[in-house]
This record gives sequence, C-alpha cells and structure tokens, in this order.
Amino acid sequence: MAPPEDSVANPPPETEEANTKPISTILIVIAMHTEAAPLVSKFELVEDSDKSMFPKGVPWVRYRGKYKELDINLVWPGKDPALGVDSVGTVSSSLVTYASIQAFNPDIVINAGTAGGFKAKGASVGDVYLASAVAFHDRRIPIPVFDLYGIGAKQTFSCPNILKELNLKVGNLSTGDSLDMSPHDETAILANDATLKDMEGAAVAYVADLLSVPAIFVKAVTDLVDGEKPTAEEFLQNLVLVTAALDQAVTRVVDFISGKCISDL
Repeated sequence: MAPPEDSVANPPPETEEANTKPISTILIVIAMHTEAAPLVSKFELVEDSDKSMFPKGVPWVRYRGKYKELDINLVWPGKDPALGVDSVGTVSSSLVTYASIQAFNPDIVINAGTAGGFKAKGASVGDVYLASAVAFHDRRIPIPVFDLYGIGAKQTFSCPNILKELNLKVGNLSTGDSLDMSPHDETAILANDATLKDMEGAAVAYVADLLSVPAIFVKAVTDLVDGEKPTAEEFLQNLVLVTAALDQAVTRVVDFISGKCISDL
C-alpha cells in the first residue's frame, strides 16, 4: 500500500513550538468496553458525569484522569441505544473521534483495539502491532480518482523511537465495517498489503488527519482471518486474553510518551 506523498496521515504539528512542547493531553479512542476497561483501571480513570462536551443524547462515554504528567481522556462510543451492543464500526468511531478532538484538544490520539491478523503476513494471536499505514477495503468506487478516495490509503504518524524502545511489530491496517471477509474485501485487503483488519482504524485516521492531530494505532490480534477457525468464534474466544496484551502495550506506549515532545516519538 503506497499512498501518494500528499496523502500522508497525521503529520506532526507544523510549528516548532508544538514539536518541542512536552505532550500534555492524550486522547485514547477505543471501540469496545471490554477493550477499554483494563486501561480505565490501569490509569485510574473515572467516568465523566458531565456530558455537556458531547451532543445531547449520544451514548458516548468519556473516562478521564491524570497519569504521571499526562491528562488522559479515554473515549468509547458506548452502547447502541436500541440494541444495547457496543457501537463498533467506522461511523461511531469517526463521530466520537471528531467530537473528542474538538472538546479536549489532544496533542496526540491513540486508537487502541483488537484486530484480525493474517498468518500469511506473520501475525499470531496475541501479537501487538503499531500500524504503519491504514486504508479502507469496503469503499468500492470504480471511477478514476474516486477509487483512490474510497481506499483512503494513508501512512500513519511516524514514531521510530517508540518502535525502537518497545519492539512492537509493524504492519499495514485495513478497515471495513464487517467482521467477516467477503471475496471483494479479501481482494482489496490483499491490494492494501495488510497484516491487520479492523473496523475503526482508517476512520479514526481520516478524522485525525482532517484536524491535524498526530495519531498512532495500537492493535492486538484476536483472530487469524486466514486461519481455520470461524472469525466470530475465534474473536470471542480470545477477546479477554488478548485485551490484556493490548492493555500492557498501550501502557508502555503512554509511559514512553510521558515527558516527551511530539518530535521525540
């Protein structure tokens, strides 16, 4: 997946002051309560009872707190009001990311969550990746230039020092709104050269890029998309265990960020 040079997502803030100012505010965007709960506990965050920063009636949930020298805002889209399930997918994640960046003015966004992995690309259940690029695999617009817009391929914010220090795996992330993989999706995912498949990442990247906020993507593998087990079964079987690995990785990333500037990452 090689996006045009002008499609690089989440460039560092343009001013020297922003590059060299210590990071003070982090926004963590997570799709599911199961993924969020360990981090809420780890960072001793509290649910914010003041809902005024979000539109009236939305189910979005914000947890906030102080960790070391960082103000942490962790948001998840909440439960669907009609069905009571986690509001997963690109629409909810885009909306809550946009509203949260507007409300909290973070220095950096961390999209943390679980993902499917491809064993053909070296992924195993429990592996934790830092996504190097993102793209969509289910926005098919077979018209010149619109096709590129639909794919939305972007390089993610470069953080070589995090990679060096934490020794995380690296791979491309492909995003779509279905848990399973249709033949059309599979073709697009292969074209995206993806190691990982999720339902939020590229949408979060799109919003962060629009609003010029650096964003990084920490993804833990719950299931092997090209494995022998049904995706839904393997995902549910491994969700809690893999979330523990995600929790550890995100904690290490936040520990590394503490006291540093954007240019140090």
